[in-house]
Amino acid sequence: MKSSMKGPMKSSMKGPAQTAQLSRARQAGHGRAWILLILLVLMCAGHATAQSCAMCYSTAAATAKEGQRAIDKAVIVLLLPPLSIMTVGIGMAFRYGRKRDGEHSLSVVPTRETPYR
Repeated sequence: MKSSMKGPMKSSMKGPAQTAQLSRARQAGHGRAWILLILLVLMCAGHATAQSCAMCYSTAAATAKEGQRAIDKAVIVLLLPPLSIMTVGIGMAFRYGRKRDGEHSLSVVPTRETPYR
């Protein structure tokens, strides 16, 4: 007998073994995504050094050691706000995702295996 249900309702009517198998497949997919992301970052790192300006480099190289240290500190100070904003934003996105997934797993869709209560 074929099921006439389509879409998200049909996928939520799987047994515990199928749900565990899907969870393992998703986790394996996340691992592959991280590896691809790291490889992409490493491949693009060489291109980032090409963004330096020759005039900026020659001016920074001509300054005294104290001036070069000040430039290094200034770069770090200018890097901190966007880095912290992105870190907080990504953290909030993961937190929301976990909360949403937790609420979704608590909802039970009645199937033939799980009768109405």
